[in-house]
Amino acid sequence: MRILLVEDDPNLGPAIARALRQESCAVDLVGDGVDAGHLGDTERYDAAVLDLGLPGKDGLAILRDWRDAGRTLPVLILTARDGWSDKVAGFKAGADDFLTKPFRIEELMMRLRALVRRASGHAATRIECGPLSFDTQTGQFELDGFPLKLTAFEWRVLSALMLSRDVVIERLDLLERVYEGDADVDSNSIEVIVGRLRKKIGATLIQTVRGRGYRLSVDSLP
Repeated sequence: MRILLVEDDPNLGPAIARALRQESCAVDLVGDGVDAGHLGDTERYDAAVLDLGLPGKDGLAILRDWRDAGRTLPVLILTARDGWSDKVAGFKAGADDFLTKPFRIEELMMRLRALVRRASGHAATRIECGPLSFDTQTGQFELDGFPLKLTAFEWRVLSALMLSRDVVIERLDLLERVYEGDADVDSNSIEVIVGRLRKKIGATLIQTVRGRGYRLSVDSLP
């Protein structure tokens, strides 16, 4: 998952980013409302964690602009405002979830995973593709019932493919969902990661669609 984290607290923002990266997420951290609005308009994210009280532009205004422009990325509002009226305003602006500070990072992670899962069209928390299964609550992959050990990059690629099972994901789309905005990306990096994954889960589950990208499926290509 690639997450846009919008938090202007100089201690809290980096702490959340570190915790999310430990859960294999790619995180772009920004503390200014104007910059946050621009990134949400121009970059591809699986979800956004959005504080309300921001310099430059208020979080609710950012969210309204995204929704007015047709941006559908799941948004979790993270704020110290715990009044009911603030929550109502957030949901009316288009928020998908609301978490009040202080909070546990485990709860934030589970809420984000649930948002991304539902946005991908999955109601069940466990997704399966042949011998491969993905517990979206814990982020754990299993192959033939045994835990699968993955690097952060491998997890991001495989989770993206699993959430879009049987659908072709273009190579550029995968790149945008795997790497943070300031990363120095090698042009062949996705191919290398897919190659490593095939060694771990078998050569047939991840299929190359020439000229387009990859898909995860137990069915053979047409």
